[in-house]
Formats: sequence, C-alpha cells, structure tokens
Amino acid sequence: MVSVFRGVRVGVRATGCKTGFVRAEVEKIIKVIRPAIQADEGDISLIDVDEATGVVTVELQGACVTCPASTQTLKAGIERIMRDRVPGVTEVVEINALGMSEAFVSL
Repeated sequence: MVSVFRGVRVGVRATGCKTGFVRAEVEKIIKVIRPAIQADEGDISLIDVDEATGVVTVELQGACVTCPASTQTLKAGIERIMRDRVPGVTEVVEINALGMSEAFVSL
C-alpha cells in the first residue's frame, strides 16, 4: 500500500491543553493533509472534536466514500497523524461509519 501521506509534514507535538486548543490543532492538521486526500479525488471535513474524550469526528467525501481503503486511510493515516501531533486526541471516527449518513432515504 502506498501512503497518500508520504512527504506530508506536520508540526511537532505541542504541550499543554486549553479549551479550544485541540480543535484548533486538529483544524491545522486537516489543512496539511487535505491536499494529499484531494490528490486521490477525495476530501475530508471536520465535523466535531470532543475535547473531553479526545474523539475527532470527520466526514470523508468524494472518492473516499466508495474507496475500499478509506478505513485504512482513516486509521493508519489520519488517526495516526492526529494522535502523534495533537495532545488529547484519542481516536478519529468517520461520520458515515457511525450511521449518520446525510443521504436521503425515501419510505
């Protein structure tokens, strides 16, 4: 497997957490990794950061929605980078994986 994050450099781990700090750092990291995801016709949006639990919720878009490797990208790429670079991040989850798809359902 070729990592879409090869050559992506992110800042060193910061110390000390303040309210809003985790979200701000997560937003910075997403800005850095977004071009690598977009290069494969996908995209990523930040949905939520629960600073109490450290869970970051994102939405993968574009080609990522149907890509069989998106879980690998999320866990081995995005989550690993977030946990390494942002103090307090414990997990990254994808909104559609939680059953919160925005797709319309007709009854």
